[in-house]
Amino acid sequence: MKFVAISDTHGLHRNLSLPEGDVIMHGGDFCDLGKEAQVHDFLDWYDSLDFAHKIFIAGNHDLMAADEPRKFRSLIPEGITYLEDSGITIGGIQIWGSPYQPDLIGWAFGRPRGAAMQQHWDLIPESTDLLLTHTPPQGILDQSSSGLTLGCEELKQRLAFIRPRVHVFGHIHAAYGQDRRDGIHFINASNINSRHGLVNEAVTFEW
Repeated sequence: MKFVAISDTHGLHRNLSLPEGDVIMHGGDFCDLGKEAQVHDFLDWYDSLDFAHKIFIAGNHDLMAADEPRKFRSLIPEGITYLEDSGITIGGIQIWGSPYQPDLIGWAFGRPRGAAMQQHWDLIPESTDLLLTHTPPQGILDQSSSGLTLGCEELKQRLAFIRPRVHVFGHIHAAYGQDRRDGIHFINASNINSRHGLVNEAVTFEW
């Protein structure tokens, strides 16, 4: 089964050139400022893609998903799976998704570090095979263009118990890339580069 991972398209999704695959997943920030028109445009585009399975989460820019959750969910076409501290199983692969990230209070799904973040990560089943979050864990593909490491400490701690085979995220645009540590394949799939626009390709992996 071939997965295609994208994230942080910020309203520029139609400029992407996507490879073929079985499952596409978006790691959040599909909007720029979370306006309803941008939500409609993203969902129309996502619905048109030729993938057997389409999964996505929100990010801190996807304000409508946080502020008007019922209306937002009503817009999602049948056949697209939105995950918010929830999971889905595809071909025996247990997938869990969460849009929450530390800091950025006042933006969508922002929480203070510490216990407020931990309560979301405690929900992740230990049987999770593939984890999709907006934030990276601390110290893994989380370095900003200014050199700060902005990932979530509590998520890093939880990963030691979950140990998924793959962890896909975005949020920190400058840290696009892949890493492998302790048997986990980490993917920062941010398509946008804050300085240069939508320049990063989708990341693919086989299961």
